[in-house]
Amino acid sequence: MLRRIFTKTPIALKQLMKEKNCFGIAVAGIAFANILMFSQMGFEASLFDSSTAPHKSLNADIVIVNRYFESIYSVKDFPRRRLHQVLGFEGVESVSPLYINSGKWKNPQTLHSQTILVFGTDPRTTAFNSPQVNRNISELQKPNTVLFDQTSLPIFGPIGTLYQQQSNVETELNNIKIRVRGLFDLGASFAAYGNVITSDTTYLYLFPQSSVAQVKLGLVKLKSDADINQVRKSLENSLPKDVKIFTVPAFEAAEKAYWAKTTPIGFVFGFGVIIAFLVGTMVVYQIMYSDVATHLPQYATLKAMGYRDRYLVGVLMQESLILAICGYIPAFAVSWLIYDIAAFLTLLPIYMTLQRGIMVFLLTVTMCLISGLTAIRKLQSADPADVF
Repeated sequence: MLRRIFTKTPIALKQLMKEKNCFGIAVAGIAFANILMFSQMGFEASLFDSSTAPHKSLNADIVIVNRYFESIYSVKDFPRRRLHQVLGFEGVESVSPLYINSGKWKNPQTLHSQTILVFGTDPRTTAFNSPQVNRNISELQKPNTVLFDQTSLPIFGPIGTLYQQQSNVETELNNIKIRVRGLFDLGASFAAYGNVITSDTTYLYLFPQSSVAQVKLGLVKLKSDADINQVRKSLENSLPKDVKIFTVPAFEAAEKAYWAKTTPIGFVFGFGVIIAFLVGTMVVYQIMYSDVATHLPQYATLKAMGYRDRYLVGVLMQESLILAICGYIPAFAVSWLIYDIAAFLTLLPIYMTLQRGIMVFLLTVTMCLISGLTAIRKLQSADPADVF
């Protein structure tokens, strides 16, 4: 049926092109709705990708956290002795404590202070899977030294450039003089504009209210032949209920769920996609309804000539698909440009993906088809008797 419709006279295209102003308005409306959907989806994906970047950087098979864990950016303490207990379980190879807190970093040039995320780790272990971190981890054995995330926002100062020029950058963290002894890439997020890694000893000096007996995360590495799920269940059933046990993928999923369901920002991005879809649907419906009303005598003439409603509905569906494609193409190009500009200005991981491109295209087609189907009732009212 579709083949027959598209191989006959392109009535749908001719009708759309006859009213070029209306056609342009329709394409612009659809493109605008598409840009909104692309923007909301892109920023939401950036939120999830940036907020789970620390999770992906951890060198662990299983992660232990406080039972009330919600987000790594506000994680609570749990007793360090739980890690010593974990070492007694079959399949466990090693454990590493990790401390996390927010500190005040002083820009060495402007002397302005800005909140930064601080990770404290035992430099004798490999808590991170980053080659940049592990290459310089021994530097953290020196007192008051840190590794700086060179993909942090510029508000912290040109630390990367200064370090490459001087190999020794000094500033203050929590009003304590520290030295930068290496760089790594992690990235800013909606919750943390920058990151540093230091030793557990320096961390406790920077945060004197913290205790060596309390940790934020427990990183568990398993032996190569161990079953992750089996070890996780064993830990979950045997350890006291003041901790939660996650595999790394589940740990990432918990972080995403927190941002999507608990924070307003996650709701806003999801709701924005729905609003954009509804706006586009209404724009296309108005155009389609107006087109049918304008050409109602012509549709009635076609009925009088013997064309069935099925053929006329096919013409309307063609118009919907043409509008969907014509609106999608410029929206895709503009959205790609918006992603590039936003990524450059915010240093957040905002980029176009094939999956998102396909998803928005399918939403666009659905949006236009729904509008076309809604306008069919007006088309069915075309009576051949009105022609005579």
